[in-house]
Amino acid sequence: MPRRCGIATFTADTLGAVRAAAPSVRCSVIAIEEPDAHRSYDPVVTGRIVQGDVTSYRDAAAAINASGVDVVNVQHEFGLYGVHRDGVFEDHLVAFLEELRCPVVTTLHTVLARPEDWMRASVREIVALSTETVVMVETAAELLRRVYGISRPVRVIPHGMPAVGSCGRPRSKEELGLGGRTVLCTFGLVDRRKGLEYAVAALPRIAARYPEALYLIVGQTHPDVVRREGEWYRERLRELVERLDLAEHVRFVDRYLTQREIVDHLAATDVYVTPYLDPDQITSGTLAYAMGAGRAIVSTPYLHAREALADGRGILVPFRSSDAIADAAGALLADDQWRRRMGRAVAAYSAGTAWPIVGGLVLDLLRSAAAPALAPA
Repeated sequence: MPRRCGIATFTADTLGAVRAAAPSVRCSVIAIEEPDAHRSYDPVVTGRIVQGDVTSYRDAAAAINASGVDVVNVQHEFGLYGVHRDGVFEDHLVAFLEELRCPVVTTLHTVLARPEDWMRASVREIVALSTETVVMVETAAELLRRVYGISRPVRVIPHGMPAVGSCGRPRSKEELGLGGRTVLCTFGLVDRRKGLEYAVAALPRIAARYPEALYLIVGQTHPDVVRREGEWYRERLRELVERLDLAEHVRFVDRYLTQREIVDHLAATDVYVTPYLDPDQITSGTLAYAMGAGRAIVSTPYLHAREALADGRGILVPFRSSDAIADAAGALLADDQWRRRMGRAVAAYSAGTAWPIVGGLVLDLLRSAAAPALAPA
């Protein structure tokens, strides 16, 4: 089974979108695996890298050089491409890029506003060794210029989301067992950085005003979290639900959803909530999906949300404030017209983010990066 994490999902969706944009393009994947993993893949995965082993990254680059590949697209997250040893960051992506002999387009999934020196140096070197660098929001591009001192052009290609029509008619609330409920929802891999306890703690006030209110926490616990600490965080959430007597108002959908199932649950959602705790979070795929689906959104003001939900496209609330979440969600539920206007505004803002469009943008950039290497001598 392929690795279940945000980067893996994003990569699979990007690959599918590029292939749909140009079926004649041949694509292959080199998967990054934990040292003890033994996963089975479909034939698109033609190689594996052992996470944490710098030699494995160099060997993968050498194999790519020998394969005749025209261009490489790297999806970068620090935890996947390096380790800290004795307080020093050993950068495995730089080792990979130094070995690589073909054009490379690198997508940066983390751009912190206040990076440590090692992180700033790593990002600068990655950008210098990449043919093109991609981020998903303008805020990230501005940070690269202002905080990291990157002078080269950086491309902004938004996070894709499913074209709802391509998934067929979304299932109704009744078909999902949600008939008669006013639905709040957060989906995605569960871990303590999501701040879900603050949304749960908002439910007593919301339910007092809207007895039919139901908060869906949709998604399994992040596999890395399960490996490190088991289901401690989910159990803490369940205990909170029990202590606040919210069994009728909070429901866990504890599994990994398909793209179609995500669309179904978003279509059934009245207010989407992202109570995330990291103010520097620069990209949220779940936020992008909720916006593309035209949902009214209540969110903490992490970087992606501050940009995406500006100008009244959503409601930003302080970090770790259940009362603020309750106030914002209650206000939206009390005003159907406002909630629908907000949904239309975020859908319009996200009109260019459907995967078929994003796939075409990625394909164009990959072709542009590869073009000099393909030109006749």
